[in-house]
Amino acid sequence: MGMQENLWTSGNGAAGNGISGNGFRSWDELSTEGKTRIVQELVPGKQITIAHLIANPDKVLYEKLGLDPSVDYSRSAIGVLTISPAETAVIAADIAVKAAGVELGFVDRFSGTLIITGTVSETEASLKAVLEYTKEKMGFAVCPFTRT
Repeated sequence: MGMQENLWTSGNGAAGNGISGNGFRSWDELSTEGKTRIVQELVPGKQITIAHLIANPDKVLYEKLGLDPSVDYSRSAIGVLTISPAETAVIAADIAVKAAGVELGFVDRFSGTLIITGTVSETEASLKAVLEYTKEKMGFAVCPFTRT
């Protein structure tokens, strides 16, 4: 059974939990009109749910991920990892950069997302090193390594 946090976004995309600065909810804040409900569920446990290598991705994918194609595109691979608890993404990033010559594209300690770039062999070695370390040393359940 996981914990849920309900967030509401207004039409301008701002999110909040419906509590004003004084700790009480106003009638305007309780209204759901014009708002979209976002439910984030945190599942207890230690697991890696995605460990994927994208070999030779299109340049537009780098741009959509917020990576600099002039720096990263020549590297030829993107690695994507999702890990829970989310803070473990910091440890995974450390393992990944120490295992091979990859660059960090994105690390999010709140969602547990890690994106790395490098050559195909560097990216594969880094992702596999993270999977092995978290499974053997930290007792994580890990998904299979996948590649496209």
